[in-house]
Formats: sequence, structure tokens, C-alpha cells
Amino acid sequence: QVRLVESGGGLVQPGESLRLSCEASGTVFNINSMGWYRQFSRPQRELVAAITSEGRTAYHDSVKGRFTISRDNSKNTMTLQMNSLEPEDTAVYYCNVDYAGDRHLAAPWGQGTQVTVSP
Repeated sequence: QVRLVESGGGLVQPGESLRLSCEASGTVFNINSMGWYRQFSRPQRELVAAITSEGRTAYHDSVKGRFTISRDNSKNTMTLQMNSLEPEDTAVYYCNVDYAGDRHLAAPWGQGTQVTVSP
């Protein structure tokens, strides 16, 4: 059983920062990539940022230059530093992992963490 727990969300004003954390626990091993997603009012989740096991990163165009993803392979944790937040960043943020090496398994979604950016 693999469990993902997100934390660090909250209510901030435009221009402020938040730091989200994700911890993967349970029978998770050989994590390939890790990613942060967000969900607005529509059902689909949007990939915000991703990081490979080698540390290569990719970002959604809307967050480039503002968000930074990082990971600690020894602890199976990941963070998302979000600066210069905008009201359009308001969403529930989730993390997920691609693990088990060549089997490329995805973990069950966690509960997410709410980020609200409002004056």
C-alpha cells in the first residue's frame, strides 16, 4: 500500500509565497518521477511541475519562474516552492509518483492541500 500526504497549503494574498510538501510512504520503491498537480473546479487535474530521479524538472508554462520543485530521494519527499502567487493559482494541489522502476506504477491520490490566493 502506497500513501501520499500533501501539506502546506493555505490562504495567502497575491504576491505571497507558500511551500507545499509531499511524503510518499508505504511500499513505494524505485521512484522514477514525482509530480505536483492541481485541480480547479473542473474534474481534470493539471500537471504543474515534475522532477525525475536525476533531478530534471519541467513546469507548466503558467508557473515557470515562480514555482520550484525539489525532492529528497532518501526520504521519498518532494516540495513545491510557490512564489509570486496569483489568484489563478487557487486550486487543490496533489502530488503523485511514478514508482517501481520499469513497471511505472502510480500511487493512489491523496487528499490534496488547498491553496487559496485572494486579496
